[in-house]
Amino acid sequence: MKKTFHLWMILIFSVNSYHSQIYIENVTVVDVIHKKLVPDQTVVFSGKPIIEIKPSRQIKIPQNSHVIDGKGKYLIPGMTDSHVHFFQSGGLYARPDALDLRKHVPYEKEIRWSHNQMEDLLQRYLKMGITSVIDPGATYNLLKLRDSLQENIRLPSVYMSGPLITTYEPEVFKNLNKDEPFRLLTSIDDAKKLVQEQLPYKPDFIKIWYIVTGDADKKKEQTKKLEPAIKAVIDEAHKNNLKVAVHATERFTAETAVQNGADYLVHNIEDEIISNDFVKLLKSKKVIVSPTLTVMDHYYDTYGQKIVYDTYELENSNPESIGSMYDLKHLTQTSDSAMLNKLKTRFNTPKVKAYISKMDSIRRVNLKKLSDGGVTIAAGTDAGNIGTQHGSSFMAELKAMKASGMTEWQILQSATINPAKILNKEKDFGSIEVGKAADLVVLNSNPVENLGNLSDISAIFRNGMPIDVKRIVQNTPENLVQQQVNGYNARNIDAFMEPYAEDVELYIFPSKLISKGKEAMRKIYVNLFSTTPDLHCEITQRIVNDRYIVDKENITGQRPGIQTEATAIYEIKDDKISKVYFLSQKHIDKH
Repeated sequence: MKKTFHLWMILIFSVNSYHSQIYIENVTVVDVIHKKLVPDQTVVFSGKPIIEIKPSRQIKIPQNSHVIDGKGKYLIPGMTDSHVHFFQSGGLYARPDALDLRKHVPYEKEIRWSHNQMEDLLQRYLKMGITSVIDPGATYNLLKLRDSLQENIRLPSVYMSGPLITTYEPEVFKNLNKDEPFRLLTSIDDAKKLVQEQLPYKPDFIKIWYIVTGDADKKKEQTKKLEPAIKAVIDEAHKNNLKVAVHATERFTAETAVQNGADYLVHNIEDEIISNDFVKLLKSKKVIVSPTLTVMDHYYDTYGQKIVYDTYELENSNPESIGSMYDLKHLTQTSDSAMLNKLKTRFNTPKVKAYISKMDSIRRVNLKKLSDGGVTIAAGTDAGNIGTQHGSSFMAELKAMKASGMTEWQILQSATINPAKILNKEKDFGSIEVGKAADLVVLNSNPVENLGNLSDISAIFRNGMPIDVKRIVQNTPENLVQQQVNGYNARNIDAFMEPYAEDVELYIFPSKLISKGKEAMRKIYVNLFSTTPDLHCEITQRIVNDRYIVDKENITGQRPGIQTEATAIYEIKDDKISKVYFLSQKHIDKH
């Protein structure tokens, strides 16, 4: 007889020893190629490739087989975020060319962070059901790191270009050697050299940052002047069997790039409503477009000091990265206060708000025209830019695409099969078909009815191996404590309470009990959050000692003009915060 297993029971098989066939039976297959739901299917795989897909009644499952009951569930191919950047954290200090806060966090620290946290970020993508990511613009050191991390076949696949070949290089990124994310293109002679120097690192494609500045006439003049060098880069890449991705947000730079052979536009057009002829050009050239609808709003909201994250992002983003976004609150009290307050004022003026609204509208209208016109769309977030978190930002991007008028099926294709086409990998992954990679996501609910159901994940398989969804991301004690700090600063009670154990205890150090149990603690903080709109906690010092975290904190917003210096000790047990000890508090009148 067959054996039906809960997913955790088959996790006892290691990467090296697991060769048994897995049967997902009675599941509804989401066919993204033909845009239809196929119910009561059994999908069979052993290791990476899918071996068989047939109606369940036609498959006889051998005795002692590993069977996943898919009744009432939906099976989608693993998704792909088609535009991420691992040289950027997604935090406040990620782009000093856009917001220079290097006196607070040196850029060298950001570089180290990107390398140290890349594996964590990949785990967070996988937890979202994303089994492949495409990084159009990395560094030589990150290409080496890609190679070492890909030895772990439980992590998502990473397809990565080398440094962006650019017509403009920000000063802050110069002279970083193999950590430099840009290589300046000044002439046709540079083109071949800049492509050739990347080849030893085995990039999956080449990326051009086609930047022009000034008014419209000057931009068009620069576009034409740079065209021969752009063409030379594309030609040299194609000679070496590498496709070319291009950052070009103006219609004329994008059109010039496409006419000269560009394969992939990593942003939508945002300076004008595109014509039908432009749509036809992209379709005829089989150009793929990633619209990246939400990334710029994160910049604008950061500048305007009004960025808001929902519970989903607070719980699933890297805690350190998303936590840095709340640093703006206390940085406004530093020597950078004039600069930050000037940005806040500017990005909250009616004129700038109108400009932002116009750009958003143009991007949405253009996406609708492109998708309706048959241009291949690949979902991508541009994660890593300030405010756009790795992994967790994907759902918001898909929902923005839906708001632009795309259908659920079009969006599902943009997140699965279409990204595979960017690198001619559509025969390898992106849909549920025999012979393709068993990168699979089991959903509890129908994603065609509601895109939000893509986050309602029951099980994930990577290269045919079951992944314990709850254990994909390793929640270190420090991460748990930072996650609750982020929820505190967001005044989001659910995100704040999530890292705590059901029987959590709060003490005045050393032993005065002030609260026991999660619900009692929730009541305390619901009241605090509802009455303190300016509440903010700055961690000034943190000591990590095994399962104990000691935070020295500056708390503002509890009382007008009063800053509280406090110390808290967090005890971690079974991956939850089990006890908190509050030490002495010092109240400082800032008037």
